[in-house]
Amino acid sequence: MQSQSEPTDARNLILTKLNNYLGSNEDEERMRQEMILFIKNNPNCFSRKLLTGHVNGSAWIVDKDMKMALLTHHAKLDKWLQLGGHSDEDPDTFSVARREAVEESGLKSIAPLSQEIFDLDIHPIPEKGEEKEHFHYDIRFIFTANPEEKLLISSESKDLKWIEIDEISSLNQSESLLRMVRKTKELKKTTY
Repeated sequence: MQSQSEPTDARNLILTKLNNYLGSNEDEERMRQEMILFIKNNPNCFSRKLLTGHVNGSAWIVDKDMKMALLTHHAKLDKWLQLGGHSDEDPDTFSVARREAVEESGLKSIAPLSQEIFDLDIHPIPEKGEEKEHFHYDIRFIFTANPEEKLLISSESKDLKWIEIDEISSLNQSESLLRMVRKTKELKKTTY
């Protein structure tokens, strides 16, 4: 009999990616290990019905020169963040991130820089209405897009804006976002 801690289902795709990923610092590495345990112990980890938390896919979208990133002023959380959202039971978090990026921006030029994990974060989502506080196990991928393309603001956003990488901290100083800024700067050094 198969135990819950040894999944043989759709969770294997993301578990393989998580096992091949190394956090950029001690904190991210701790979150990676927590995320692996959460996914192994929760067969329904991609479902919003799992009230303690669920896996999400996010898109860190940069321009081709990695000088700017596209951020959304999230309506519910009232913060500037990367685009992304719920898996809605889709275990392919890369596809979730891409789908959410297109839905939340209207961009057609979105292309992956890699299909490997770019960043991880576990963060609480505050209680709102009947929805209790829970955790998002956020798996992030990096994409590029054309900043000249017209943006379409979805109902989930108050605004969408391309922001200079060095100016992102003026909108949101969370370590979660600043870690992706640092990674982008490092990636730019190795790419150009």
